[in-house]
Amino acid sequence: MPTRKPTASHKAVPTPLNAIALLRADHAAVSKLFADYEKTRSASRKAKLVAEICTALRVHAQIEEEIFYPAVKSALKDKVLVPEATVEHASVKDLIAQIEGVTPEGEMFDAKVKVLSEYVKHHVKEEQNQMFLKARETKLDMAALGAQMSARKAELLAELVR
Repeated sequence: MPTRKPTASHKAVPTPLNAIALLRADHAAVSKLFADYEKTRSASRKAKLVAEICTALRVHAQIEEEIFYPAVKSALKDKVLVPEATVEHASVKDLIAQIEGVTPEGEMFDAKVKVLSEYVKHHVKEEQNQMFLKARETKLDMAALGAQMSARKAELLAELVR
């Protein structure tokens, strides 16, 4: 019996990203969702985008807090960057709690999403310009860390669809 050749519909298993590339990809995806939110006036579209933003941020924060931050804190013997990032996560989580599952009506809802976007932009800038640069200089195995984070991310996303 002849073997079938893979067709375009068969997707190759993606190569796992290193930890920093994975986090940067998450940052870019959330940034795009915020930009899409800014452009839309449709309440149903806003609700869908906010749900995506909240899910992405919750999962991203969890993999950072469970895996990336402890590794970086240990490797850098850090007492500033990781604690500050953790406090920023708490503020982000608080805003998520205020907007998640709420009907996107009124100026206060839009204001909360805007402030969430600004918090996230600030947090991303600090991570990418400070923490990631310092983390790259350590002996951390970013590929192994990325694989661990990818697996945990997939696990968390699967739990959300149950």
